[in-house]
Amino acid sequence: MAFESLSEKLNSVFKKLRGKGRLKEADIKEAMREVRLALLEADVGFKVVRDFVKTVSERSLGADVLEALSPAQMVIKIVNEELCALMGGDNAKLNISPKPPTIVMLIGLQGAGKTTNGAKLAAYMRKHHGKNPLLAACDIYRPAAILQLQTVGKQLDIPVFEKGTINPVEIAKAAIAHASKNGNDIVFLDTAGRLHIDDALVDELKAVKAAVNPTEIMLVVDAMTGQDAVNAASAFNDALGIDSVMLTKLDGDARGGAALSVRAVTGKPIKFTGIGEKLDQIEPFHPDRMASRILGMGDILTLIEKAEQAFDEKKAQEMATKLLKNKFTLADYYEQLTQLKSMGGLSELAGMLPGVDAKALAGASIDNDMLTKTEAIILSMTPHERDNPSVLNSSRKKRIAAGSGTAVVDINRLLKQFSMMQSMTKQITKGKLPAMLGGKNPMKRF
Repeated sequence: MAFESLSEKLNSVFKKLRGKGRLKEADIKEAMREVRLALLEADVGFKVVRDFVKTVSERSLGADVLEALSPAQMVIKIVNEELCALMGGDNAKLNISPKPPTIVMLIGLQGAGKTTNGAKLAAYMRKHHGKNPLLAACDIYRPAAILQLQTVGKQLDIPVFEKGTINPVEIAKAAIAHASKNGNDIVFLDTAGRLHIDDALVDELKAVKAAVNPTEIMLVVDAMTGQDAVNAASAFNDALGIDSVMLTKLDGDARGGAALSVRAVTGKPIKFTGIGEKLDQIEPFHPDRMASRILGMGDILTLIEKAEQAFDEKKAQEMATKLLKNKFTLADYYEQLTQLKSMGGLSELAGMLPGVDAKALAGASIDNDMLTKTEAIILSMTPHERDNPSVLNSSRKKRIAAGSGTAVVDINRLLKQFSMMQSMTKQITKGKLPAMLGGKNPMKRF
């Protein structure tokens, strides 16, 4: 989980502050020393840490904080605001040209994930912004770079333009002409990378930039490389003048130093993050939401967005009606499991809920084998049995087990889980849960 180590340390600091009640200047200075160490251990650059702690300290030592009824909460609020400002404040959108096609030039070192994440971004812009993207293979050096782009393009059903290993400048120009002719309103140029920045790479990228005048130059950096990612961002920005950053592999970076440093060092916004290996695992970067997650306050907005993407509104209304009428069937139960799985691992979802310890659910997910067994069992039932599991006697269970390649114990386990789900839905519909929620029935809006 991103920022896991930093989040733990900061929350430990704030727990001490909350336990003190009224704060003295010495309490805040001690807390800031621990915050400084936590940030340095998270691989945040020294200058960035120094400036951050100085700003937070000055604000926290103000009379409005020391004399507040809850000074610890005031300090946490200040840290939250400054973390948000450090990462860029508001979510920054991709620049879109008023005259299509929009040209996005993807640059970065080898291994940062330009090819795969460029394709992810293209798919994201198609799905969420109605764009008709084209991927252009401008990396003529790395073995199989063109083939890799074609493979991910095919998986995402996005066209790929390539002209073999001719001059990358000519490929970029030809790709844009092709896009104009075929109605592609956004072009992603997958350029070459190196293990290290060198003059030859910079010269080639400058030539491509001069030839096509890109709408946006997006630097793709591997978050797990920490300060190396920040140094690369600074060097590319000095050489080319980047417009934005995409951080990849953020889900594997427990420290988070790159995300906290790259904006401060380059002055350029982080616009997207790669959060997994699947081709739909890319998200816009929201500094305020990330700051909230770092401080253990959750990220409800992102959780809602994930749910909206995973759940069809019409189906959700149908499901709500079934819940109200106690007509929740085994087939419905299986459908809910598959939709929950599509939202990601349970530990990832838990990290978006305020006050929930995501570490306790580290690695937890909906088991594929369990889903396969559940599907096999349910499909081996008759429609009547799915709607009325109470009729499942011993002989029926044996027949279903034989038909699904499972054991009777697996069927009993499924029925127990389903029974618990039904019991919970009955509490909702009979008003027990609404009473716990202050008398409001959350299902009424349907």
